[in-house]
Amino acid sequence: MTTRLRYEDTSVGQELPAKEVTVDRLALLLFGGQTMRLDFAATHWSERISRSVGLPDVIMHGPFTLGKVLEIVNGWTGDPGALVEHRIRLARPVPVPDDETGAVFRLSGTVEEKLPGNRVRVGVTAASPEGQVLATLQATVQLA
Repeated sequence: MTTRLRYEDTSVGQELPAKEVTVDRLALLLFGGQTMRLDFAATHWSERISRSVGLPDVIMHGPFTLGKVLEIVNGWTGDPGALVEHRIRLARPVPVPDDETGAVFRLSGTVEEKLPGNRVRVGVTAASPEGQVLATLQATVQLA
């Protein structure tokens, strides 16, 4: 698959389509079991242990958070292979309540810079419903 998004059709300041993400406890367990490290750290499944180390609740895995944040970039380009490089800053843990919904956060992004070779740099922010920044991402993508 290759992106159909054309470099000529992008501009600095252009917004990526916003996206709302939800993650429940089952998704955390499935992610932990699917990773190469089998990441079953107790802070990703035990409220008791999470709270005993000062966390508000069970939290998302950092790599899982990254994957969810990248969804906005991949959705915009239409091609996960367009991703050239990325840097993420996990600003705060993402708590995942044990309820019908789980964690909810909103992704928004903009084109920050047009680069040589049909590449653009985009910036993405993941924010809680209350507006707290959970993570920021910079990604470079190759466009047609």
